[in-house]
Amino acid sequence: MRDTFHDTKVVASLVPAVQAATLKGSTVDLQGFGSALMAVNTGAIASAGDFGLAMQESDTTTDGDFTNVAAADLLGAIPATLEDSKVYRQSYIGSKRYVRAVITKNGGTSIAAGAVFILGSPALAPVA
Repeated sequence: MRDTFHDTKVVASLVPAVQAATLKGSTVDLQGFGSALMAVNTGAIASAGDFGLAMQESDTTTDGDFTNVAAADLLGAIPATLEDSKVYRQSYIGSKRYVRAVITKNGGTSIAAGAVFILGSPALAPVA
């Protein structure tokens, strides 16, 4: 069996919680890694919640510098409205240094969700 433990790093962007508003995840630094996969896990949705998900990118950690990643820099699709009890994944193939997950509330009450980035192809291994 192959060892991915020493060749990947997992970083939380959105800590799992009940989200009742638009929420910008923590910044994830991609320096030293050649690949990044966002994994999002959803739970219960209250009151016909309508929540969307986007990956954003930037060359700085300044909040206002982040923009949604262009479709050409993403592998995999995320539906416009998240469903309950699902796992979504999307890979980043862009060239910016920082990424983050953003959950946007379009309607309803709340959604239970969290997002992590799995960073791979490290410049230096094993990853600590």
